[in-house]
Amino acid sequence: MSLTFTSLHPTFGARASEVDLQNLKDKDILEQIREAMETYGVLVFPQQNFSPEGQLAFAERLDGAIHRKTSSRVLKKNKYGDEAITDISNVDHEGSVLQKHDRKRMNGLANRLWHTDASFEDPAGRYSMLYAKYIPEVRADTHFADLRTAYDELDNSIKEEINDLRVRHSIVYSRKTLGFEFTEEESQQMPGAVHPLVRHFPKSQRNGLYLASHAQEIVGWPIPEGRLLLRDLMEHATREAFVYAHEWSLHDLVIWDNRMTMHRATRFDDTKYRREMIRVTTLDMPHEHSTG
Repeated sequence: MSLTFTSLHPTFGARASEVDLQNLKDKDILEQIREAMETYGVLVFPQQNFSPEGQLAFAERLDGAIHRKTSSRVLKKNKYGDEAITDISNVDHEGSVLQKHDRKRMNGLANRLWHTDASFEDPAGRYSMLYAKYIPEVRADTHFADLRTAYDELDNSIKEEINDLRVRHSIVYSRKTLGFEFTEEESQQMPGAVHPLVRHFPKSQRNGLYLASHAQEIVGWPIPEGRLLLRDLMEHATREAFVYAHEWSLHDLVIWDNRMTMHRATRFDDTKYRREMIRVTTLDMPHEHSTG
């Protein structure tokens, strides 16, 4: 069996041919997916039928170690009983749409900021896998930005300036920009992490920006100056030419590589329309399946 991939955007993103991922054990097919991730950065797999446990097991088969230090762990809001399975939804444990001022909703609104998953941890996130369990009757797209092409299109002088810079990432910082405050106890559980501003991918011999709304400051720079540069780079990286907008269909699974893309949710009336997504994220750790 062989998968085929159809491009979704001129520079990245592809839709895969039919495959049952929950029951996929074929090592050759898993390797085809890893190779396609290296090429495209974002893959769409339509018409999946995942249970939360099945999605987690597939993520482990595909890429190994799993991210568990999520904000839902800190907020004690995980409804699946396993912090590796992240509930990206606007419903409570009883299935009712969250009220406007619910704290879980306030935290989740930050998903509309451009970000990469778990950049505030070390190791950070590698692959994220988001499954559309239930979608609203209105569009609620997810946008993806191609950070490798964004790097390619920078002036050489800027590349030389930023190639060796390191950036501190903090989810406490990104939430605070929206007025959401973690308690002191919660904040202490998420101290943040430092990562290179530019990532190198040996297989493709390409570089990519590593950005997120979590990016708080450039190490060694005056904070205002560093934040202005980060803002300039974010504006550059999210230009329309670098962005793919995914319109969800029920039971889509989308996998993206957090090292070479950013993403964000888009606005819809989430106090009226129900939306339930399940995410599993793997960790960027060296092992036999590493694509970086």
